[in-house]
Amino acid sequence: MQLDVLRLDELHPIVSGNKWFKLKYYLQQAKEQKSDTIASFGGPYSNHLVALAYAAKEYNFKSIGYVRSNEDEHITPSLQEAMHYGMNLKFLGRNNFQVFKNELLQNNQANNTYFVDEGGYGTLGAQGAATILSNEKINSYSHIICAVGTGTMMAGLINAAKPHQHVIGIPVLKNEATIRDEINQLIPTHKEQYTLLHDFHLGGYAKTNQAQFDFMNLLWQTDKIPTDIVYTSKLFMAVKSLMNTNYFAPTATILIIHSGGLQGNRSLPTGTLLF
Repeated sequence: MQLDVLRLDELHPIVSGNKWFKLKYYLQQAKEQKSDTIASFGGPYSNHLVALAYAAKEYNFKSIGYVRSNEDEHITPSLQEAMHYGMNLKFLGRNNFQVFKNELLQNNQANNTYFVDEGGYGTLGAQGAATILSNEKINSYSHIICAVGTGTMMAGLINAAKPHQHVIGIPVLKNEATIRDEINQLIPTHKEQYTLLHDFHLGGYAKTNQAQFDFMNLLWQTDKIPTDIVYTSKLFMAVKSLMNTNYFAPTATILIIHSGGLQGNRSLPTGTLLF
């Protein structure tokens, strides 16, 4: 069995990992439409908002971040960083966030503002994510495995995968009822070419435990691979569990997609992690 890691976390220090791919066609379209502002959505620890804020600044756009939080709540390090890059934050609250988000997306050309859905979800996001597999060397793998948030990256990987390749997704949210539909909306073909494994979310989005921290520290000590508490640590823990239970055939060649995004670790007490 062969096991390799594609280190997207090393691509860019701010537009981290898969965000580099998911955002590029949105930015291109916003420029073509002569928009002056890009707006998107996310939670208080959103890697997506930080990446978008930086990318917007680099492309000379103004940026707006609509946050799933209340104005009187603590401003997280991630939101502080987004503000540092010039993003104007607007707090939509927690209870009606999806309602407000959908209303804004339906009027997505208001005031020359280009809207990107949460996490870069959408056809252009998946189209960008598909280019993650553009290197021909990746064609040799039998399995490609990734963490799943909105499903945008996974949809792109499925669309780009060769007929002999199977894509495995590890959802980090307890959204078993909806995530498959969200992925299928972005993949016109290959709908049998992937598997979602729902047993590795550790209780839901950003839920953590000591065993997870111990695993992250051990992975860093042994392989110098940093992971985050929301996505990639759950992915690597899942791969270890699958290998221990002989999920993969001995001849399998497996590529783990390290999708980056380490900002969530900032919420942990100092000293929790070794990196």
